[in-house]
Amino acid sequence: MTEEEILLTPQGKVKLEAELEHLRTVKRPQVAQQLRRSIEEGDLTENIGYEDAKHEQSFVEGRILTLETLFKKAVVVEGATTSDTVGFGSWVTVMERGGGEEVFQIVGSAEVDPGNSRISNESPLGKALLDHRVGDEVAVEAPDGVLHFEILDIR
Repeated sequence: MTEEEILLTPQGKVKLEAELEHLRTVKRPQVAQQLRRSIEEGDLTENIGYEDAKHEQSFVEGRILTLETLFKKAVVVEGATTSDTVGFGSWVTVMERGGGEEVFQIVGSAEVDPGNSRISNESPLGKALLDHRVGDEVAVEAPDGVLHFEILDIR
């Protein structure tokens, strides 16, 4: 992988494409309509609706640009072909020493979603898990010290 490449799972690509399409076809026209209504109200110097719409427009256009740039650098990587070792796209069940089981999917940085157990292949834990097998223990340097995880399952 070159530094320019952004790794995506096939599912991540579909999700980000849907977001881009929504921004272009739904959000952008909504914001444009908000701006038109605010301008029609007159005096823009004291028009909070206009300011809100301008901020929303800035966010939407920025996100569209970010996604368009991402897709220019994107490389879709099919999920791991073997469940013997942890690879990009793998779902990994681990148990932290002294803790409970956790399940993570190893994804690229553009798809990270900790709330849905998706961690980056570039994160300390993601890096530590790559290329290991069930039964292996990996050590991860964390601000509170070294954490130890045992790999229980790979799918």
